[in-house]
Amino acid sequence: MSPQLTVDNLFARRSIRQYTDEAVSDEEIRVLLEAAMAAPSAGNRKPWHFVVVTDAQLREQIAASHPHAGMVRQAPVCIVPCGQPSLSFEDRSDFWIQDLSAATENILLAATALGLGSVWCGVHPVQERVREAREILGIPEDVIALCYIAIGHPAEEKEPRTQYDEERVRRDRW
Repeated sequence: MSPQLTVDNLFARRSIRQYTDEAVSDEEIRVLLEAAMAAPSAGNRKPWHFVVVTDAQLREQIAASHPHAGMVRQAPVCIVPCGQPSLSFEDRSDFWIQDLSAATENILLAATALGLGSVWCGVHPVQERVREAREILGIPEDVIALCYIAIGHPAEEKEPRTQYDEERVRRDRW
């Protein structure tokens, strides 16, 4: 892939909340998970686990539990990146958050590259959402859901964009 195609993919990534009925293939799901696990992690500790939810009843429960995840009902796939803090450094166990955030962004970018739509719905650090995700999906107590990622074939189109803001850039020092 050329560098320009990679940059174009970054700008093309948009939050998609409407999906067609077309299924996401197992091969596409595998590519998304491979992209996730290609993310950097602190000390290469890889404190991640991923729950792939395709069951309509579970997706309904997820959508009903989260005030901003209604699109999970319609999306044929919801990937739930989860972190296991004990797999991070003992003295820096919260590094799982940045590690899983990088993995999540890789999923979003890979979905765009595959022609799929996706949207990230935060779970952690809202403890009620973490508890509900744990209950719905049977997530162990020592593992924490970071977010829900709805994935499907887009039923809406959004133009690529940059949100560059020169006012947010500092050179050398604040």
